[in-house]
Amino acid sequence: MFQDFAVTDYVRKILDSRVYDVAVQTPLDNMVRLSARIGSPVLLKREDLQPVFSFKIRGAYNRIAQLTPEQRAAGVICASAGNHAQGVALSAQRLGIKATIVMPVTTPPIKVDAVRYWGGNAVLIGDTFDEAAAHARKLEAEQKLTFVHPYDDPDVIAGQGTIGMEILQQHPDPIEAVFVPIGGGGLASGIASFIKFLRPETKVIGVEPVDAASMKAAIAAGDRVVLDRVGLFADGVAVKQAGAETFRLCRELLDDVITADTDEMCAAIKDIFEDMRIIAEPAGALSLAGLKIYAAANPVRTGALVAVNSGANMNFDRLRHVAERAEVGEAREILLGVTIPEQPGSYRRFIQTIGNQVITEFNYRYAGAKEANVFVGIKLADARHEKAQLIAQLRALGYKVLDISADETAKLHIRYMVGGRAPPELKGEVILRFEFPERPGALLKFLDQMEPDWNITLFHYRNHGADYGRILVGLQVPEADRDRMGERLDALGYPYEDETENPVYRMFLNG
Repeated sequence: MFQDFAVTDYVRKILDSRVYDVAVQTPLDNMVRLSARIGSPVLLKREDLQPVFSFKIRGAYNRIAQLTPEQRAAGVICASAGNHAQGVALSAQRLGIKATIVMPVTTPPIKVDAVRYWGGNAVLIGDTFDEAAAHARKLEAEQKLTFVHPYDDPDVIAGQGTIGMEILQQHPDPIEAVFVPIGGGGLASGIASFIKFLRPETKVIGVEPVDAASMKAAIAAGDRVVLDRVGLFADGVAVKQAGAETFRLCRELLDDVITADTDEMCAAIKDIFEDMRIIAEPAGALSLAGLKIYAAANPVRTGALVAVNSGANMNFDRLRHVAERAEVGEAREILLGVTIPEQPGSYRRFIQTIGNQVITEFNYRYAGAKEANVFVGIKLADARHEKAQLIAQLRALGYKVLDISADETAKLHIRYMVGGRAPPELKGEVILRFEFPERPGALLKFLDQMEPDWNITLFHYRNHGADYGRILVGLQVPEADRDRMGERLDALGYPYEDETENPVYRMFLNG
């Protein structure tokens, strides 16, 4: 039945949508810092300010508001573990309708609690979304409920399309492109329907994660495809197959679909925080990541660039991961595996070679008498242009260098596992925990205080964004030099603690 809807039909449905009974018209804010960096006005559509912190309330309410009296009396049902669940629960509450929300048992408690807060009956079943969806369809048939689809429904699409209407009202000046995150495609379909009808010269560009690009794959294939698996970092857009109606509209209306990786999404979250002091969820920052990719590839632009921040339902424990990956995603940090000679003075020479570049991470554990492998992070002004030059410089000096900036295993796991127990031949190791000032040259100053024959056996450092860095250092110092070592460290002036007797060190690192 969807095939009967033309773009003009969607424009009418958008204009007639009932979203403002519950949703708010969100601002279109200027990202001043990012605009200056990119060289064009960058505007952020703030759907994080909706009552459920997501755009999903628009489509859910518009769909439920269209129900017949009989359908309202029976109630509604949906399957969702995220923002759509909250949108349906709040919409049903406002309209006095019973809502059943089927969620996997693995859904974080914060999301289950939010559904119950808005009056929804949260039913937890199955380990996956597919299992929850199958159960929802079963209850739909048994109890004569109305299933509220998260994206593949004309009323849902029209509700989301009111965002496009607001963007054009709020920015009458030229807009080069509007960037929209795509999961199932409801948001992109609605926005594109309205914008392309009124301003066909404005590009509407969808953005998907590289590991969940179902719409891009469908458009390339000419038909909907089912992905074998999807990445879950941007869980709000982790959809294996685009909707039937949304695919039809996106294929017809979108100018392009861009993909962004996890690091690029993390960098976009950081950009939004630095400009707005808000935390976007990964799916919410996805469109801005796509905007930045587009801007880098299209230096000549004729209008504003608009990104839709689709939501801010971020689990707090993800912030650590976001902060860890943002610099790499912004091409400001590179990660290298470097092999250097295992001999006194080699660290000082290596640090001197890097020069005044900011070291963000340095991990090493003594493993043998000939060579040392270090995991090092280096902050650059623009890694895209400076990385090759630095690597070539290191190799020219005889260092073996492996670029691991794009290696997921390295970034997720290996960086925390470098080291382990020292070999039996390592004797007389002293373990010290330092606080270094976060400024260029701090590490070199420390190394200059070491005697040439004091061997560094362990080094772990990661920039934490504070004014000081936390460093764990292992030194092989003869017993006769211990007093002199204390004098040198006191003269250095960096606060430190001797952790040689720490039971955790002895359990996991001491040979």
